[in-house]
Amino acid sequence: MQVGLYTAFLPMIIYALLGTSSVLSVSTTTTIAILTATQLSEAVPNADATSLVQATATLALLVGGILVLASVLRLGFVANFISEPVLIGFKAAIGVVIVVDQLPKILGIHFARGSFFHNILSILRCLSHMSVATLAFGISMILILVLLERFAPKAPAPLIAMVSGIGAAYLLSLQTHGVELVGNIPKGLPSPILPNLSLAERLWPGALGIALMSFTETVAAGRAFAKSGEPTPKANRELLATGFANAGGAFFGAMPGGGGTTQTAVNRLAGAKTQLSEMVTAATTLVTMLVLAPFISMMPQATLAAVVIVYSIGLIKPREFRDILSIRRTEFMWALTAFASVVLLGTLRGIVVAIIVSLIALAYQVADPPVYVLGRKPGTNVFRPRSKEHPEDEGFPGLLLLRPEGRVFFANAEHIGVKMKRLIHEHRAKVALIDLTGVPDIEYTALKMLTEAEQAQRLAGVSLWLVGANPKVLEMIQRSALGKTLGREALLFNIETAIAKYQRGSARAIA
Repeated sequence: MQVGLYTAFLPMIIYALLGTSSVLSVSTTTTIAILTATQLSEAVPNADATSLVQATATLALLVGGILVLASVLRLGFVANFISEPVLIGFKAAIGVVIVVDQLPKILGIHFARGSFFHNILSILRCLSHMSVATLAFGISMILILVLLERFAPKAPAPLIAMVSGIGAAYLLSLQTHGVELVGNIPKGLPSPILPNLSLAERLWPGALGIALMSFTETVAAGRAFAKSGEPTPKANRELLATGFANAGGAFFGAMPGGGGTTQTAVNRLAGAKTQLSEMVTAATTLVTMLVLAPFISMMPQATLAAVVIVYSIGLIKPREFRDILSIRRTEFMWALTAFASVVLLGTLRGIVVAIIVSLIALAYQVADPPVYVLGRKPGTNVFRPRSKEHPEDEGFPGLLLLRPEGRVFFANAEHIGVKMKRLIHEHRAKVALIDLTGVPDIEYTALKMLTEAEQAQRLAGVSLWLVGANPKVLEMIQRSALGKTLGREALLFNIETAIAKYQRGSARAIA
């Protein structure tokens, strides 16, 4: 709790000065908190309080350094490489993991934490030792939060629940009934802390994963809550702002942080419109540290657990999984893979798997682009992929219209060539017309593939024509051996021109 207050103070001020989002609230998030706890438990197991504080500061400094370096290298585009289905699966798994992690506090039980399934089995074994008073109090806190969210969505539900929890603990002497409290929180400003750089070797892998999650959550939350007319967060600037926020906070007891959807949503509901709201939040945190710390120490652990559980469940959205499945089964499997990787391998390793899944998904899409056979809509000059829905679309005997889509380069040139060769053979085409309007760029390897395909098809009595190339692609083709072989007559402006030329040639051949 103490570290959470420190994280909501200086990092928030630094972000307000450097960030690009008007309402983003930057402190820590449940996801980052779990990642931090996981990494610290692995890197410094059984550490005393002083060593743990130093390790936390070192981790925050490493996270900040990685984010600043990424900003200098202009790696903001990386946020676009994690696909939405993968992110949905990852967040849902994080929500499940967090709920399971908080359940012992609601039940009033204790055990040595381990993997996800170890924790579930331990909870089941310890049910006979649970505190009924703690469970009843925890459920009441959850009901308060749910009812407030349902009937008073603009009310500061977490704050009301915390105040209610503190009041109940004081008036009902909950501690005497076995309900655990947060305990002592030092009053006053955080003392300067020097990170222990000797821990960097053990902490940097986790810092890399936390930095990625911090940046991803920050950009996602900033974009999600930007209203029409407000500036969209700039990825590289966000890297810099959150990097300095983490690095600065490290020297004053803060844990790694970033922008979160929950606190940003509360910020927006409270009417925040500018980064002044962050300054107000930081000022409130300062008052809490200087004045209210003794009261917060009276808060039951079950109250905090209830807040975390209620808002973590919001990460689990089965409807989004159903929506993905209804559109594309392959991407549904990506979401499930990301979900399973976090549950089975742990959060940090789950991040790595999620990134790998996203990259594999991207590679799969660009390595096997579609090649469509086109037909003409009757009575128009509209050419579209042939389908069962439009069997009436016109074809032209001996002329095959093909349209590849996407950038053509070394990773997919062979796949495209194989598809075209098969289609030309199936349709027994005399002329294969390749529409390049959907190809923004073409690489040397792809040009070489087309050159070899043209030679092979010419020997088989099939002519190859190219149409609709943009100026950049056309220039490359003309400079290549393929352009010299085809000549101007086989490089045509559009499909209509090519069809007219083909029909004139067919008419002369009949005559």
